[in-house]
Amino acid sequence: MAIGVVGRKCGMTRIFTEEGASIPVTVIEVEPNRIAQIKSVENDGYRALQVTTGTRRASRVTKPLAGHFAKAGIEAGRGLWEFRLDEGEGEDLQVGGEIKADVFAAGQKVDVTGVTIGKG
Repeated sequence: MAIGVVGRKCGMTRIFTEEGASIPVTVIEVEPNRIAQIKSVENDGYRALQVTTGTRRASRVTKPLAGHFAKAGIEAGRGLWEFRLDEGEGEDLQVGGEIKADVFAAGQKVDVTGVTIGKG
C-alpha cells in the first residue's frame, strides 16, 4: 500500500495521443496535505498516517479536534483522513510536515476512492 493524498475532483477533460486518439482524464486538485499524526504498532496496534487538508474557521472546530491539531502544530483542516502504511513506508515523514502532489510521477497509475455528493 502506498502513501495517499486527499484531493478534490475539479472536472473532466481529454488529452490526445500522438495518433490523435482522445483519452478522457479526470482533473483532481491536491492541496498540501498536512500530517496530523503518525500511528505506530506499539501505540495504536497498526501503522497509519493521519492527514488533513484545507482550512476551517476556529469557531467551527470542536475542542477535542482543536487540541489534536494543536498537538501536531498544524492549522485546523476540513477533515481528517487516515491511510494505512506497510512496514518501511513513511519513515521519512514527520508530524506537521506536508505531502504534496509531487509524490506522483508523470504517467503513474493510482488507485482512486471517491465519495459521491448527494443529488437528491
